[in-house]
Amino acid sequence: MWDEEDTPHFLKPCLKSYNTPKNGKIYVMYHGTHADNADAIQRNGFNQASDGMLGRGVYVSRDIQKACRYPLDVPDCQKVVLKLRVNVGKVKKIDYQGHPWQKTWHDHGYDTAWCPPRCGMVPSGLEEDCVWDPRRIKVVQVIHQSAQPSPLYFPDCY
Repeated sequence: MWDEEDTPHFLKPCLKSYNTPKNGKIYVMYHGTHADNADAIQRNGFNQASDGMLGRGVYVSRDIQKACRYPLDVPDCQKVVLKLRVNVGKVKKIDYQGHPWQKTWHDHGYDTAWCPPRCGMVPSGLEEDCVWDPRRIKVVQVIHQSAQPSPLYFPDCY
C-alpha cells in the first residue's frame, strides 16, 4: 500500500470507466498480459510500451473487460489480468483520432492519457489509459483467465 491510500485523495472503489479520472487520484485499474509475464512484472514492475495509440507508456484500463482481451491472439489459458492501483497524476483526455497531443501528451506535462469509452479512439469502444511512468503503478492481484471475473464479481466497476 502507498501512503496516499491513507489520505482523502485515495478512491478505494473502482471509478466507472466513463467518468473522467481526476488529477492526483489513485484508481483500481487492470492490465491484461501473458501468464509468463506476470511474475516478472510483479518482481520488476512494468516497462513502457515503446509505441501505441497514445505513444510511450503502460496501457491500462478501469474496465476489466478491456484488460481481459489482452494479449491478443493468445489462448485464454495463457492470459492473466493484473489488478492494479494507479496514481494517475495529471491526466490529459484524448478523445479523437488525430488529437494534436495524441502521442505527445507527456511532453506537455501530463502523467496519464485517458481515452473515454465510445469516443472513436479504441475499436472496442472501451476506456483506455496510458501511464507514462511505470512507478505510478502497483500490482495488487493476479487474476487468471480461468477465474475471469464477471460484472457480478466487481459490481462497482460496471
